[in-house]
Amino acid sequence: MEGKQQQLPPPPGSGAPGAAGEERRPEEGKDAAGGGALGRPLGATPSQSRFQVDLVAEGAGRPAEEPRKASGEGSAAGKGSEEAKGRFRVNFVDPAAGDESPGEPGGGSSEGGNVSFQNGGDTVLSEGSLHSGGHHHYYYDTHTNTYYLRTFGHNTMDAVPRIDHYRHTAADLGEKLLRPSLAELHDELDKEPFEDGYANGEEGTPAGEAAATYTPDSKGVVKFGWIKGVLVRCMLNIWGVMLFIRLSWIVGQAGIGLSVLVIGMATVVTTITGLSTSAIATNGFVRGGGAYYLISRSLGPEFGGAIGLIFAFANAVAVAMYVVGFAETVVELLKENGTLMIDEMNDIRIIGAITVVILLGISVAGMEWEAKAQIVLLVILILAIGDFVIGTFIPLDSKKPKGFFGYKAQIFMENFGPDFRHEETFFSVFAIFFPAATGILAGANISGDLADPQSAIPKGTLLAILITTLVYIGIAVSVGSCVVRDATGNLNNTIVTELTNCTTAACKLNYDFSSCQTRCQYGLMNNFQVMSMVSGFAPLISAGIFSATLSSALASLVSAPKIFQALCKDNIYPGFQMFAKGYGKNNEPLRGYLLTFLIALGFILIAELNVIAPIISNFFLASYALINFSVFHASLAKSPGWRPAFKYYNMWISLVGAILCCIVMFVINWWAALLTYVIVLGLYIYVTYKKPDVNWGSSTQALTYLNALQHSIRLSGVEDHVKNFRPQCLIMTGAPNARPALLHLVHAFTKNVGLMICGHVHMGPRRQAMKELSTDLAKYQRWLIKNKMKAFYAPVHAEDLRDGGQYLMQAAGLGRMRPNTLVVGFKKNWRQGDMRDVETYINLFHDAFDIQYGVVVIRLKEGLDISHLQGQEELLSSQEKSPCTKDVIVKVDYSKKAETDTSIAFAPSSSERTHTLHKEEDEDGKTPTQPLLKKDSKSPSSPLNLADQRLLDASTQFQKKQGKSNIDVWWLFDDGGLTLLIPYLLTTKKKWKDCKIRVFIGGKINRIDHDRRAMATLLSKFRIDFSDIMVLGDINTKPKKENIAAFEEMIEPFRLHEDDKEQEVADKMKEDEPWRITDNELELYKTKTYRQIRLNELLKEHSSTANIIVMSLPVARKGAVSSALYMAWLEALSKDLPPILLVRGNHQSVLTFYS
Repeated sequence: MEGKQQQLPPPPGSGAPGAAGEERRPEEGKDAAGGGALGRPLGATPSQSRFQVDLVAEGAGRPAEEPRKASGEGSAAGKGSEEAKGRFRVNFVDPAAGDESPGEPGGGSSEGGNVSFQNGGDTVLSEGSLHSGGHHHYYYDTHTNTYYLRTFGHNTMDAVPRIDHYRHTAADLGEKLLRPSLAELHDELDKEPFEDGYANGEEGTPAGEAAATYTPDSKGVVKFGWIKGVLVRCMLNIWGVMLFIRLSWIVGQAGIGLSVLVIGMATVVTTITGLSTSAIATNGFVRGGGAYYLISRSLGPEFGGAIGLIFAFANAVAVAMYVVGFAETVVELLKENGTLMIDEMNDIRIIGAITVVILLGISVAGMEWEAKAQIVLLVILILAIGDFVIGTFIPLDSKKPKGFFGYKAQIFMENFGPDFRHEETFFSVFAIFFPAATGILAGANISGDLADPQSAIPKGTLLAILITTLVYIGIAVSVGSCVVRDATGNLNNTIVTELTNCTTAACKLNYDFSSCQTRCQYGLMNNFQVMSMVSGFAPLISAGIFSATLSSALASLVSAPKIFQALCKDNIYPGFQMFAKGYGKNNEPLRGYLLTFLIALGFILIAELNVIAPIISNFFLASYALINFSVFHASLAKSPGWRPAFKYYNMWISLVGAILCCIVMFVINWWAALLTYVIVLGLYIYVTYKKPDVNWGSSTQALTYLNALQHSIRLSGVEDHVKNFRPQCLIMTGAPNARPALLHLVHAFTKNVGLMICGHVHMGPRRQAMKELSTDLAKYQRWLIKNKMKAFYAPVHAEDLRDGGQYLMQAAGLGRMRPNTLVVGFKKNWRQGDMRDVETYINLFHDAFDIQYGVVVIRLKEGLDISHLQGQEELLSSQEKSPCTKDVIVKVDYSKKAETDTSIAFAPSSSERTHTLHKEEDEDGKTPTQPLLKKDSKSPSSPLNLADQRLLDASTQFQKKQGKSNIDVWWLFDDGGLTLLIPYLLTTKKKWKDCKIRVFIGGKINRIDHDRRAMATLLSKFRIDFSDIMVLGDINTKPKKENIAAFEEMIEPFRLHEDDKEQEVADKMKEDEPWRITDNELELYKTKTYRQIRLNELLKEHSSTANIIVMSLPVARKGAVSSALYMAWLEALSKDLPPILLVRGNHQSVLTFYS
């Protein structure tokens, strides 16, 4: 076996990823690529196999000489489970690549995984470069087996760290590999790892080759670097029409000094946003969707969904704005030459429509064409800027009457200060300029098409901001130094005689433009075409304007569909799902392109863009504000997952950036800002209400956790006070959906008041229970949330119920948020079951009292446990589809016995336990919403029997409105007030608010009025409303004989009858069966027994019509009263009554009348 492996060395430098060579020199250990990969320096042989794999299994107890087979034949770990697929790859190496010297060790690693060592290890190709060059690099995944690799030359399942273990399943760059689970490494081996020595029938290379499925690297996918993908795009988008036709006017109004300040302020906002964008973009792998992706993955779907929609819409409308800007320029040229087609407005519409169709064609042709078009447009734009700069150094006499004199100190001094006219102010000028600084997200918006978005977005965005800002400032200063504010354009205004009182720069340069101080046609203030006039070749400036508008339009036309597609893929707005589909190798959103085209065309035809422009600017600013806020929020949440590779950001600067963006929104246009806030808030509320089923690990989650943690710790430092007492209930439900009545009743008095924990004790084999614990935790917590239950689910594994209950009572909760009341269902079938279960059940009460818990026992005469009705969980979904169907048919299965159970609680039919539930959950672990019954037409079914139908009806009775009826409180013993507090809390809830509290107390016949008044005074001091107080003077009357006889008949099977047996036999029996009732005990507690029977008679007499009865729970002394007798008391007390809560507080006050 070993020899065979040695005869088949790999091709030179092949080294499959993650496969470590057997023969290696010590120093080569450090050359292992992620997964322990080494390029093996062995010579090639003519009978060379193209596939080289090390297949190693954890050979527990196997002979040492059998651990491995030849390549492709190796033995695998025996489980062959589905979840293990794809745990390793076979590297296909082109034999042509193996012509270098075989003696060199393979070296280095790239990105820690998926590294192909070729040409003897001289070249290392990482994922990003695999499709370039002539090497074929295929992955072969095994779909039947788990092959474990050699690690550090040692046969072990344990995997070394590598990038593929950390991928998402839908990763674009490569497939996810599964590291061995902890169970695979830690659990005992069930069986031999492999039966036949082969990996499930893969006998040699050909079979292995046939079984392997390969996914070649996707060729033809266009990915851009940082220059082409980000820098070029951002520069083109930031340099807009403003540069050529508005910047000179801004300089005229604000002066050079304030113009630079305006540009600087805009740059501060965009730079802070750029830094924040860089921080988020480098905090993990960025997919397509740009601003939407960054915000949604950081702040969660609510903010992301709101911004994604308005940002995509803003980009779509921006296409119309830019195209109309282009069309206006063309129409101006046509007007100058007198060649208008119809009239100005319609010409703009015609040219705009034609332009947007051409742009759509370029976009749909693919990103590569669009990128080429952008490069061409950038070249034209740079030439136009260069044309202007050259023009400033060539002052022609013909241009002087129009106000252009070349660089002059006098002009610079005159234009340095502001000269606001026509009601313009600094902020109005800033509002006009600011949209020219936007566009910084143009690169980030196509994040899905970037080869390495993490490095490209920061570099490209920040460099683009720097370059464009310098150009803006440079042009503002140069145009302000060359051109005067007002000029006539008339040559006759030359001054022949020298004037002595010259004040203007033009006057000092021998021109007198004073004749048209208010209505001049030329100069910075009056002529938007100053840059054309100054430039060396005017048509080039027109070309620059075309380039600026078309490139921005093109960038927006590409951004909008990409963002919208990412939004639709996440299914945040289900109605837009159809736009998620992509086409071709690049996954182009053609449907999105069409939608964007239609929106843009619609707005072009409206052609009234002055109204829309401020709204669009505000939409962009809202996105910037949220990107800045995302960084602040993520830093504030201190999530360990927030660790951007880009370090030059600060959470407080990001917060300032977010505030600045909000201020600028109002500066630009206050009503547009308000409209934007309303739209964002509306979408936020919609998404919050819809609760999309996504989990992106947002900073909102992290901050929620941090707040909860801090408040819990703060709460722990505060002593409890009676005024703040809340019933914090640990309910022993078992599976929460098995006992809905128990859950809903307790939820009625704990919701928004106190803690509610659903305890679930798993018993049975430990290994199986541990698996169930983890799956149940997620499943049932989700079920509780879906059913709007404000509760926690706490499963434990224990040998028996008592141990499990003790674990929960001692350990459940956190700090001050710990349970103080144990709630259990009444054990209805106690007489039929094993009495050891009764002993365990009663001991739970004793344990609870020992730990100073209150105890509540809830009994419904129909029972609580509906788990034996199969399929009960799926009914709601079928009911929702056909709400009118009345006769529901279910399968009833009574065959599940207690010994198969792993989850037990106390309630009726605990012999037909909840085992079946585990099989009925949906495959993904999500349970449908209500624990009811399922219409099932396919399987053999029977109508519900009467008892089950009643049980089912009773299980939902606390979900309905309770109407005007009574809550009867039998406050016989003072337990601190819990017996009174629970009914009061019930009446504060909407479903119970019409119910009246009636209070029953014990008293003496000769003091009934006195006792009633005393209780009325106490209740009024407690501020608890009641409708009636009844004093029972006949509690200690002897019960009816037939009821006494029925009680004695009930306890007969559980009596010891020690008087009829020998002492030794009786002692032995009592020791073996401690629950048995002794004659002595029965005699000793006769009065108490009679009281329970009598109370049941009184309850039937007075409270048979009540909605619910709350009554003091009798306490049995530990060690003195046997379990069977105590159980019999509870049975006698509570039988044949409406729903009853037997309550016993821990005898510490929970009510007070002091303020």
